[in-house]
Amino acid sequence: MAAEASESGPALHELMREAEISLLECKVCFEKFGHRQQRRPRNLSCGHVVCLACVAALAHPRTLALECPFCRRACRGCDTSDCLPVLHLIELLGSAFRQSPAAHRAAPSAPGALTCHHTFGGWGTLVNPTGLALCPKTGRVVVVHDGRRRVKIFDSGGGCAHQFGEKGDAAQDIRYPVDVTITNDCHVVVTDAGDRSIKVFDFFGQIKLVIGGQFSLPWGVETTPQNGIVVTDAEAGSLHLLDVDFAEGVLRRTERLQAHLCNPRGVAVSWLTGAIAVLEHPLALGTGVCSTRVKVFSSSMQLVGQVDTFGLSLYFPSKITASAVTFDHQGNVIVADTSGPAILCLGKPEEFPVPKPMVTHGLSHPVALTFTKENSLLVLDTASHSIKVYKVDWG
Repeated sequence: MAAEASESGPALHELMREAEISLLECKVCFEKFGHRQQRRPRNLSCGHVVCLACVAALAHPRTLALECPFCRRACRGCDTSDCLPVLHLIELLGSAFRQSPAAHRAAPSAPGALTCHHTFGGWGTLVNPTGLALCPKTGRVVVVHDGRRRVKIFDSGGGCAHQFGEKGDAAQDIRYPVDVTITNDCHVVVTDAGDRSIKVFDFFGQIKLVIGGQFSLPWGVETTPQNGIVVTDAEAGSLHLLDVDFAEGVLRRTERLQAHLCNPRGVAVSWLTGAIAVLEHPLALGTGVCSTRVKVFSSSMQLVGQVDTFGLSLYFPSKITASAVTFDHQGNVIVADTSGPAILCLGKPEEFPVPKPMVTHGLSHPVALTFTKENSLLVLDTASHSIKVYKVDWG
């Protein structure tokens, strides 16, 4: 019995931590819910829950009209109500939190595991973000989203440093950004599904080049070690390499690297080996159900490994739906999973698959990820409109 109790202790602390992150935290401001007036959880008419302070911040000062930050359903601030289940859960878990706060905070994972160290962005700062990139020279984080200015640049501490890319129909405007990458010389490259083009800006937001008329639906974009640009065309089912003179704003050459891909979206390049990973979204025949498949090609574009949703289901009890792909510094393939939600390591392409969970809690809908030079993992969570920074916890 004593052994069972000792084993259940860490599990209980982990459960409490999961409840605190998933249920007891406002997903707009990331502050914990509480009984205090501004921290009280409030039900919106759509069923989503935010704190009273965020209701006040989101509501129009005169009409009290507001949009849900998650589903955009309209409601009024005066029509919100206390979320009694969350308040009861706070009361239920409150004594446990008070009795062992140190143990609760110290039980997240084993030494060497990734833990979330901080979060930045949030609703209003970011609106339905879709793409994430890291500047190799400055370490600044670049995100594309659905705000009035489509490109937002954050400093390494998470503060907003700059923004550009007006929402509009002009050639230099960005209609519907899908993905973003930063070149080795700090140019910002955005795929725009609105006018099916690729747009290149300098780091201060000045337009340098618009590449239009060559793609059916440009989607994923990534920089190669040689400062080329690889782009997936989701509609044409192809992968392209662009050779661009960024200083002069001239497209020198376009090369089709792969054809006959199935709805390719995300793309990643390993700076260690030059391998290219492509995330496909094939449609299951006769079902209308979309699966996902990761294909990895060598630097000479030979297929070296692939795994799909069914293959991963042999290793995990639940369905895996890959939404983004990247490489870590050791050449392992890392994917974001929106079904978990989770971040998974699939191993090296030649050993595919050797799946291993990396992050299994604290995420809502991860859509992009990348590693910093210091080996921190940045995850773009579109449901919470935020970037989450994970670091190795050595205990």
